[in-house]
Amino acid sequence: MDALLRALAMVTDSQVLLTILASSMFGLSVGCIPGLTATMATALLVPFAMFLDPVSAIASIVAATAMAIFAGDIPGTLLRLPGTPASAAYVHHSYALAKSGRAGEVLGLNLVFSALGGLLGTVVLVAAAPTLADYALSLSSFEFFWLSMLGLSCAVFLVGDNVPKGAAALLFGLLLATVGRDYTTAFPRFTFDDPELLDGIPFVPALIGFFALPEIIRTLRDPGAPDGAPAVQASRIFRGMGRAILRWRWNFLRSGLVGTFVGALPGGGADTAAWAAYGISRRLSRDPQTWDRDGIEGIVDATSANNASLSGAWIPALVFAIPGDTITAIAIGVLYLKNVTPGPSIFLENAHVLYAVFITFFVANLLMIPLGWLAIRAAVPILRLPRQMLMAPLLLFACLGAFAVDNSLFGIGTMLACGLIGYWMEQNGYPVGPAVLGMVMGRLVEENLMTSLIKVQGDVTRFFERPVATALAVFTLLVWLWPLARRLRRAVPSA
Repeated sequence: MDALLRALAMVTDSQVLLTILASSMFGLSVGCIPGLTATMATALLVPFAMFLDPVSAIASIVAATAMAIFAGDIPGTLLRLPGTPASAAYVHHSYALAKSGRAGEVLGLNLVFSALGGLLGTVVLVAAAPTLADYALSLSSFEFFWLSMLGLSCAVFLVGDNVPKGAAALLFGLLLATVGRDYTTAFPRFTFDDPELLDGIPFVPALIGFFALPEIIRTLRDPGAPDGAPAVQASRIFRGMGRAILRWRWNFLRSGLVGTFVGALPGGGADTAAWAAYGISRRLSRDPQTWDRDGIEGIVDATSANNASLSGAWIPALVFAIPGDTITAIAIGVLYLKNVTPGPSIFLENAHVLYAVFITFFVANLLMIPLGWLAIRAAVPILRLPRQMLMAPLLLFACLGAFAVDNSLFGIGTMLACGLIGYWMEQNGYPVGPAVLGMVMGRLVEENLMTSLIKVQGDVTRFFERPVATALAVFTLLVWLWPLARRLRRAVPSA
């Protein structure tokens, strides 16, 4: 109790509260710019964090990342340009609904369920951090392999009935994931003797290219394209939100827990959590045709999961000093520089710092609703300018985001190449989403597959030895066989 009271006093200090407010506004600004990820926002804060006390430093990271993940939904909904990778999973549905006159409803759902997802993840973080972290560490490469295969399966089924083209796009993304050094031998693959490709294709520039550049090209090539972003009436953002929360409460709880679990897995992240929740949403939907046409259910699931994963990633980071994602990896480094050692001893030696982090999560997610509403109101007039006028600065921001990842022109070249490929894919009916997810998950699939094969010396039957691995394998196989079973059921006339 003494540690909790001390933590409350620290968080309510004027310096900490001002830090949270300034970091929140910074995170909203970064998240609205396509290509400038939440990780980049965290990295940009590190020089300033050096001059802050431990609680203020961690509070700035927590607030900025939470706001950046939500803010990525604003350009994604209004311009089909995801501000962060975590918004890419559902950007197509968000933009389609915005064009049909539901932009305010979509942004309101994004804002409220992002905050609720963050709060749910924080509750889980506070209540079950040691248990969940211990469970995540007990998973082996076999479980991670089946989890990644399940994620790839969901990507194929996200495209609806056009499974062949979805599978082709996924395989193309997996092919792109093989570029770079081999995981086991470090032998260069498909690098064409270019040292820039030794670590693989840069993901953020590729993401900007796949999602942002095709829309820019399409707008510039179509003189009849509608001007400006869809209209958003600020008074309608929260209209009917109480009914929406009641209607989608089970989706929110399911996806929030999925996001927290994915975030607790080392290497998870908000983008993986969003894709996983989005795929699960479609597979569990009672009416897939309505789901494809409406999309609100998938948006609720994905936006709840990506913010919940931010809290989940701190579970292994705080309890075992193992980062759940790149953001917590930076945060761990900041804690070490502040002479606060993450791990089991933090509960005894720096319990007040731990509780202060928990309280900061609650404050940041509650603050997200008023600040997010202001961000939407500020962004809409800018984004409602004629689309042709917006394309040049958007292309500039896209190039800036692609360049800023490694401070290299190679990122801009990657963005342009992936943008042209993405434009061709969309023009010919190949979905871009599975290709992007193939790039995200491909490396994880290969690493865990090769690690597992080395462990068992090529005996694939041992992939089913562990109970959790067996359960995941069975569930993955059921997902693969479900479309075939549904087609057979349709082909057989009912008695």
